[in-house]
Amino acid sequence: METESEPYVRLATLRQLHQVVAELNTARSLADTLQTVADGAINGLGYELAAVNLVRPDGDLVVAAVAGSAGAEALMAGRAGSRTSWERRLAMGERWGDLIFIPHTEGWVLDDDDVPQWHTAGPVPRFPDEWHPMDRLFAPMYTASNGGGELLGVISVDRPRNGRRPGPWGQEALQMYAFQSAIAISNARLRANMQRALVRLEREQQALRASEESFRQAFEYAPSGMAVAEMGGDQHGRLLRTNDALCRLLGRPASGMRRYSFSDLVHPEDIGTLLRTSAEGGRAELRLARRDGTYVWVSLRNSVVADTADGPRFLLTHVEDIEERKRHELQLAHRASHDSLTGLPNSAELRARLGARLCSRPPGSMADAYASRVLHTDPHEAPGFRPDGKEPFDGLDGFEGGPPAPFDHHVHLVAPADGPADDGSKGLAVLFCDLDGFKSINDRFGHNTGDAVLIEVARRLTSGVRDGDTVARLGGDEFVVLADGLGTADAQDLAVRLRNAIIPPIRVEGRAVRVGASFGIGWASCGMTAEEVLESADQRMYVEKRSRSKANRRAAG
Repeated sequence: METESEPYVRLATLRQLHQVVAELNTARSLADTLQTVADGAINGLGYELAAVNLVRPDGDLVVAAVAGSAGAEALMAGRAGSRTSWERRLAMGERWGDLIFIPHTEGWVLDDDDVPQWHTAGPVPRFPDEWHPMDRLFAPMYTASNGGGELLGVISVDRPRNGRRPGPWGQEALQMYAFQSAIAISNARLRANMQRALVRLEREQQALRASEESFRQAFEYAPSGMAVAEMGGDQHGRLLRTNDALCRLLGRPASGMRRYSFSDLVHPEDIGTLLRTSAEGGRAELRLARRDGTYVWVSLRNSVVADTADGPRFLLTHVEDIEERKRHELQLAHRASHDSLTGLPNSAELRARLGARLCSRPPGSMADAYASRVLHTDPHEAPGFRPDGKEPFDGLDGFEGGPPAPFDHHVHLVAPADGPADDGSKGLAVLFCDLDGFKSINDRFGHNTGDAVLIEVARRLTSGVRDGDTVARLGGDEFVVLADGLGTADAQDLAVRLRNAIIPPIRVEGRAVRVGASFGIGWASCGMTAEEVLESADQRMYVEKRSRSKANRRAAG
């Protein structure tokens, strides 16, 4: 089971990984891209030393970039290792997915070969998973995903900052980073080739035919999608030419593509992103429609093909398939924000959702009074006029110093009146649930039975609420339900229904076990923090638990 701090660590790691992956595509040249790859392993993945070994045309691998140590860079940069020595390395050690880990107990045979390497002295590991100074970890980069295609290069990393070998989370992050780095390096080479072709088209008028053929080959045989569109005039944005890769990606024939522009193919929710993308050097991540009606995530990069006489005429668009990366991002984001046992939102996600509904301004403040006097809610009144004929902003006397800050359209949360009677007001109810008798089940039957009980309780709670409500696992045997639009009586009825849903026996491995539940009902209100709201519900839960215990004792007496 995860500790409470792991989701926060994973979320921070995910943010760092997103940042360094985004930086891969901002480098302006191949050399900058290679150095950005090395720097990203240091800044985003938590290693102290990283080197990028790039395959040369002759097959050997040259150290193209080093990060983390000036001494290592001076010793290794620009030096090459033979392809034979590298193939020996990639065939040794342990395979962690696409990664190659060579422990120090096996790697000593590589100390004297011709591959540039750098090691620093360090203490002997005390634990099995502690990093040894002579351990080696390699992330191969291929021209296709899942280790397919030709070897493009190898990222070698050393000295994790936490001093331990990376676990499954760190291994997956390094594999994903190597995959994205391979794409960035391939794209940098492609952009360099395209830029050289464009320069030739612009500067070498006498070699126009040769330049056009070079461009055609680079365009047609590019591994990712390419398109040429019109600029200006009535047909602005219309696709003039698309390569085979783009046609295959969208499942459309080239002849049919010429009837569209990207604005015709983009997902309705992404049209604003497309329109905000500038013509020259613009980038956007959005969804394009396939012929079968589904959508695929792509990254668009635009550049202008200039005519020296008439100015810019065509828009060259590079379309990269990022569906797999987006899927990985969603999976990582879900793992960081959800409980691994029950699949419910975890403590961090619960606080984020609750905090999004709260603001620091308590209800009944001056700004709310101002909004109530200048914003009309009576459907029988004409918009923009008051019954007395004055302008909507007349009659602001009573607000010293003029009107307060503009109304921010935030729907403020107000807790219903606290008391036995339901005054009919609605609010965001926070039901804090603590299981009764769970510890004895855990102690008596073991953690596997306890986990099965938690999973079933989560299922019953989820089945007992509306689609828009939130059921989260706070930790241990504590759950929280967020239910909006409820009155006092509604919240009490919901707590009774959920308690009754939990009480029936739960069968685990042929054995029936029972747990009870105590609920405390709190109310979210603007001016409170998420922690204050949860603490209020928690305190009410303990009051309810103690009152029920006293009642049971009196009944037993």
